[in-house]
Amino acid sequence: MRVIIEPTNEQGSAWAAAHIARRINEHAKSTDRPFVLGLPTGSTPLGTYRKLIEMCKAGQVSFANVVTFNMDEYVGIPEDHPESYHTFMRRHFFDHVDVPAANIHILDGNAPDLQKECEEYERKIVAAGGIDLFLGGVGEDGHLAFNEPFSSLNSRTRVKTLTYDTLVVNSRFFDNDVNKVPKQAMSVGVATIMDSHEVIIQAFGHKKARALKHGVEGCYSHEWTISALQVHPAGIIVADEAAVGELKARALQQCVEGPYSHVCTISAMQVHPHGIVVCDEPATAELKVGTYRYFKDIEKDNLI
Repeated sequence: MRVIIEPTNEQGSAWAAAHIARRINEHAKSTDRPFVLGLPTGSTPLGTYRKLIEMCKAGQVSFANVVTFNMDEYVGIPEDHPESYHTFMRRHFFDHVDVPAANIHILDGNAPDLQKECEEYERKIVAAGGIDLFLGGVGEDGHLAFNEPFSSLNSRTRVKTLTYDTLVVNSRFFDNDVNKVPKQAMSVGVATIMDSHEVIIQAFGHKKARALKHGVEGCYSHEWTISALQVHPAGIIVADEAAVGELKARALQQCVEGPYSHVCTISAMQVHPHGIVVCDEPATAELKVGTYRYFKDIEKDNLI
């Protein structure tokens, strides 16, 4: 698994867009088969969509021979509802690039047989040759698509009842009224995503720091479905500095409280007679309370 750390959300989004465009262009040179692209919704991918639109209009990439499969859709709201994912994708991406309408696939949350719709979606992905690259975001609780904590890591496209935490988070799109958020959604499974030839998961902002920590440093576990990326042969996490705060916190903890060891080379600072570590408050999250207070006390006259 690769972890790409850019200073800002904007730069991380640009990195992901450039990578996707490069993959599409490389694919077009080697085969006439359409490039199959998995796509997310939500606020995380918006910067990447804006950059891809810009690149498409500049002639740097074309979606004319790209087939898309979206991650999810709410159950029971019309396709033209302002917060349906059909509407979201048209508004933020499809209406601005040259992807043929016939190449776009989004789950139908109003299908008469939802289970059949899910099974057919999986068959369509297989018939398309599998997903070449799946772009996604990660939730604060580590979920991918609507695969919330304790979802099976072998799950496939299915109907999901959403947790209350998810309803609260998504209520920002529904007038901040949790009662307006659909209680169910259709979602690709963790295994559906992991079957993709390449997966890019974006994590931006300090609220995603804990999820990123578990995804990178934690155990492979259904408690944090982002951890599934650990076993993907071509998994990439793209994060901004704010999202890696807890990763740096562990490094700081190892440096200050851990053993002097080549496992954590920053621990070499322990034997330097004039070593100084300068950090912000989030980076101290893993330190023991006593350690934190000790250094705050002895360095109080040196702090700005």
